[in-house]
Amino acid sequence: MFGITHFGFFVVAVFLLNVTPGPDTAYIVGRSVAQGRGAGLISALGISAGCCVHSLACAFGLTALLAASATAFTVIKFVGAMYLIYLGVRLILTKADSNPEAGTAAQATGAPKSLRQLFLQGFWTNVLNPKVVLFFVSFFPQFVATTSDHKAWAFLTLGLVFVAMSMVWNSFVAWIAGSVTQRFSGKPGVKRWLDRGVGSAFVGLGVKLATATR
Repeated sequence: MFGITHFGFFVVAVFLLNVTPGPDTAYIVGRSVAQGRGAGLISALGISAGCCVHSLACAFGLTALLAASATAFTVIKFVGAMYLIYLGVRLILTKADSNPEAGTAAQATGAPKSLRQLFLQGFWTNVLNPKVVLFFVSFFPQFVATTSDHKAWAFLTLGLVFVAMSMVWNSFVAWIAGSVTQRFSGKPGVKRWLDRGVGSAFVGLGVKLATATR
């Protein structure tokens, strides 16, 4: 259909890629730890929306253009890295709430984030990751026949499958991480160390992204 080849292998590969921890997983875990399952699920939705942008860009050639431009890659790389480091530092520096019933989760990045803020943070975390750009431009073409007259539709179809599978997995991650948060909601000391751990992971991912090569 639409010139898609080896679709079964594509599904298996996407599944394996989803279960491999990366920046998106770390971000969803961080938001779930900070504000619970709902925040994690909205963040997962934002990340999926970011994947939709990459799918559209790949289908219409913009991703290939970015991948070929060293300047564009560098700019996106550093913007994305600074954003992750900023989020991580906010988590690390957050002071624990003296009231256990209030919980420290809502304080993870200052005031609790609104649904719109959570969605946009997840969206930009994904869109500003140049590794995702390179993944789409290098991975997806392997499953589209070079002789197909419907390459754009093939890319869009593969992107839809990728987004759907990623959303299911990321929602599962958010649910599990949110469950852990609820378990430790009455233990601010433990929760504080969880926040610091997640924040440190964000900073580490940001540094790794900043030093990434093409």
